[in-house]
Amino acid sequence: MFDPDIYKLYEEKEEQVFAFRCPSCKKVHYPAPMICDKCNTRRDPSNVYFSEWEKIPLQGECTLLSWTKVYALPEGYEVPYLLFGIVEFQNKIRASGRLSIERPETGMKLNARVDVVKKRGDKEIHGLIFS
Repeated sequence: MFDPDIYKLYEEKEEQVFAFRCPSCKKVHYPAPMICDKCNTRRDPSNVYFSEWEKIPLQGECTLLSWTKVYALPEGYEVPYLLFGIVEFQNKIRASGRLSIERPETGMKLNARVDVVKKRGDKEIHGLIFS
């Protein structure tokens, strides 16, 4: 039977970014897969049919692995460029996001947080920011 409340899961405003731990083999994934690549356990975003995967917030200390400066920005940005980086957290999860530092250097320690990275009309888009 169709459950209209399922859409509420996707309408909720997430102001945090999560990695997900497989309930069977405990492997941590980011981004969340539909099937664990280690043990083939299925993930069900509605938590109706399969066991719930543990959410692990991606925030805190991380190490900058690589970075780039993007000059060709889409319409609507009023800055000459944006800095983006790939970091590794202490649990070995890697993620990408915006850098909010002046002079990035590979290997430097950063702090990850979730904040507004873009506005689309009245809607705020949240993402990872490293500083």
